Amino acid sequence: MRRRAIDEPEVPSQINIVPMIDVIFAILTFFIMSTLFLGRFEGLAVNLPKAQSAKPQKTIRATVTLDKQGTLYLNKSPLAIDTLSNAVRQLDEPGKDLVVVLNADGSVTHDRVVAVMDQIRQVEGAKMAIATKRQ
Repeated sequence: MRRRAIDEPEVPSQINIVPMIDVIFAILTFFIMSTLFLGRFEGLAVNLPKAQSAKPQKTIRATVTLDKQGTLYLNKSPLAIDTLSNAVRQLDEPGKDLVVVLNADGSVTHDRVVAVMDQIRQVEGAKMAIATKRQ
């Protein structure tokens, strides 16, 4: 018995790019989502006062925020003004600079801002910066 070769049409080689496109979109989505979390969002959104001499801080370890109502936050956690100095002291690590940035809404009274600044200055070795918008 002799076998006959069956004439099958030759199928050309193909590269299916649909799975590759899916992988590329998944990687792109990952990078977009991860860059959203790389921004500095230490403080809460407040209406900052403007200053021409504003300079960015390189090392920020604590952010104190005073909103319109005068509510005090330390790194987005509400806090009583009496406990602020102790809470900031707990953030201090030996050998590292402790920079505390004060984000105060422009409508907060001067009295309240000075009281918060006084609490921060009670922490030995803490450097204080006041957040402003550049004019």
